[in-house]
Amino acid sequence: MKDIEAFRFQDGVLHADGIAVPQIVESAGTPTYIYSAPAIRAAYQRLDKAFSPLRVRFQYAVKSSPNLHLCRLMHDLGAGMDVVSGGELDRAWLAGASTADMVFAGVGKSDAEIRSALDGRFHTLDGVPGLEEREPEQRGPVGILNAESTSELERIAYWGTELGVRPRVCLRVNPDVDPHTHEYTTTGKEENKFGMDAPLIPDIFDEWGRDRGVDLVGLHVHIGSPVPQVEPYAEAVEVLLGLVDELERRGHKIEVLDLGGGWPINYVEGQVPPLEDYAKRLIPLLGERVENGLQVLMEPGRFIMANSGILVTRVQHVKKGRTKTFVICDAGMHTLIRPALYRAFHFVWPVSWAGEAPRLLEDPGLPDLEICDVVGPICETGDFLARNRQLPPMERGDLVAIFSAGAYGMSMVSNYNDHGRPAEVLVDGDRATLINERQALATVLATERTARELELPRPTVES
Repeated sequence: MKDIEAFRFQDGVLHADGIAVPQIVESAGTPTYIYSAPAIRAAYQRLDKAFSPLRVRFQYAVKSSPNLHLCRLMHDLGAGMDVVSGGELDRAWLAGASTADMVFAGVGKSDAEIRSALDGRFHTLDGVPGLEEREPEQRGPVGILNAESTSELERIAYWGTELGVRPRVCLRVNPDVDPHTHEYTTTGKEENKFGMDAPLIPDIFDEWGRDRGVDLVGLHVHIGSPVPQVEPYAEAVEVLLGLVDELERRGHKIEVLDLGGGWPINYVEGQVPPLEDYAKRLIPLLGERVENGLQVLMEPGRFIMANSGILVTRVQHVKKGRTKTFVICDAGMHTLIRPALYRAFHFVWPVSWAGEAPRLLEDPGLPDLEICDVVGPICETGDFLARNRQLPPMERGDLVAIFSAGAYGMSMVSNYNDHGRPAEVLVDGDRATLINERQALATVLATERTARELELPRPTVES
């Protein structure tokens, strides 16, 4: 399991860093997400080293794994924050990040979110504990707003003028590049909702780049995630650099290129090229411009978090079907929706295993395995974590680990069928910290327990 060094078998038991996983879940219960702090640090440092010639400013993609403690860990490593909603903005600030170190992306920013991004008086943290020593009203505007449309650009300029702030803005470019990933996570083709068509960008700069209430400082692109091939990134960067040349010919200074994220990880052993191959392809394209003062931003999330986290679930029942065995667990699509939503592969294996260490493959090639579906308790046929897998025989009460679950796992959980959100634990060496309590039904129902009649506006009476 060389792709997931933080989680390995020792003496027949899966360990998270220095702690046996059964010890963690004996205290925290199941289902539970377990993250490795050393693995997070190592992934970040690998990114930093690979792209060091470009002096990249990394903006952690909060949406990938938004727990406050994980955001705080990323902040302590030196990352800024990439946020895509007002809630993520407030969360990142609460985790210790300065708004000046944030990039606010996202295709559907509301007026309330734009106000909050420009002026701390419009935060949404009223009633949130832990603000005794900080005053959100005093925070400044975000470092960059990524505008996805001229409509959004108009609202950013409007609120900047109203609030006496001159927003720094990058235009998000849709380069019409195929990232060869799942259609639901493809974001840079002409049929996708994200960004503005590349040929329109120069004219938008001409209209907006000359004192219309915003400072257009750069371009943003994000073509999808995960991107399993190197060349689509190069194609997208070449589109951006062509625009930079045209914009500078027209007299517009480009200070920032935000290249987004999407760096892949191996959900299956050997599935994608190493990160260093991506860096080697991009550095020659950008190196000279960086030397001349261009700032490059990147927004990693998955690459840092995915293989730094696992989901641990407990077998509730084992049912023998006609053609396969169903391993029914207390985690399901409500706990990890990626398999159901994207048909995503996550390696699955029992926590207790005395045999040869398995490899991250659909068929590990080990003896005495049987064909299984690993499924959850939700009343949906689409509720599965793994289908048609070769797995060891399992029994009620066994613990099962779902690997590569640290990104877009907890951030996409739901309360479907009135299940509470799972717990989260952060392991650092021989220390384990509960960083999120398991959600109780009382919390799920809290906003439904009372009702109030809406005060509707009176109809206008025409004279």
